Amino acid sequence: MIRAFFFLLFTFLLSGSIFSQKQPVELGDVHWVRDYDQALRQSEQLGKPVLILFQEIPGCATCQRFGQEVLSHPLLVEAIEQFFVPLAIYNNRPGKDAEVLQMFQEPAWNNPVVRIVDLQGRNLTGRVAGNYTPGAVADAMIQVLERQKKDIPGYLGLLRDEFSTSKPVTKTYQMYCFWSGEKLLGGTPGVLKTRAGYQQGHEVVQVTYDPSQLQEKELDGVAQAGSCKPVTGGSFRDDREPKYYITNSQYRFIPMTEMQASRINSLLGQGKDPQAWLSPLQRAWLQDIQLHPNKGWKSWVQQDWVTGWKVMTETEW
Repeated sequence: MIRAFFFLLFTFLLSGSIFSQKQPVELGDVHWVRDYDQALRQSEQLGKPVLILFQEIPGCATCQRFGQEVLSHPLLVEAIEQFFVPLAIYNNRPGKDAEVLQMFQEPAWNNPVVRIVDLQGRNLTGRVAGNYTPGAVADAMIQVLERQKKDIPGYLGLLRDEFSTSKPVTKTYQMYCFWSGEKLLGGTPGVLKTRAGYQQGHEVVQVTYDPSQLQEKELDGVAQAGSCKPVTGGSFRDDREPKYYITNSQYRFIPMTEMQASRINSLLGQGKDPQAWLSPLQRAWLQDIQLHPNKGWKSWVQQDWVTGWKVMTETEW
């Protein structure tokens, strides 16, 4: 936990933001720089692009939701602060904010807009506007990292994929053992989440997937190869020991998204190291858990992972 603490402290000190006062809800949980020139200096020192949020503060319902649902998503916050210099420009204030707004020809009193720029203020990817999801911001970030020929962290790729569709599809398969079924199906690209349980007297796995990434016939093929077949009718009931391989490992103490959990559970079941799907902070927690296994950690398997994240970050060790 010491590493996690210094990671958060380092981020705070670099940001130049003021958190002695409560941050406006429209800004979420990101530690923002509030001066354009200061952001450029940090960009040059750290070798990171500047991620600019043009935001109305106080703002409309859309602006507030963007802060609460996008800029407060723990993994997105971590990625923004890890790879970029975050700069917040209020689009309804005079002075320096208005000057930067005019420089980028952004409208005043507008819904949230995100730009990622270099030291010369040149766009490194398209302007993010109108799509108010974590996936849209994550996708822009990934495009910039790819342009810089940097490795894309697994957790950020999953975050983009998780929000890539507004119409996920759910299908249920029966098998001789839902632990093996979840191991098979949970690692399939395009699968967003899995749940093991019972339906019509059978052990089953409920699979939610993105049809734009994974066609139903492809998923059926993966299932069939593992002796799984579709089941319909009846009601689904969760297994009392969800995510079997995570539940029986120290990973159960790490708050994570359902998509992360599906991938990690699958890899653990295959006897492989799943740490590539964790963020730096999650890996730091894992190290602490491994060093202090008898500390009374709480399992977060299929629990509210955002609450778990707050508990882990706010707990004094």
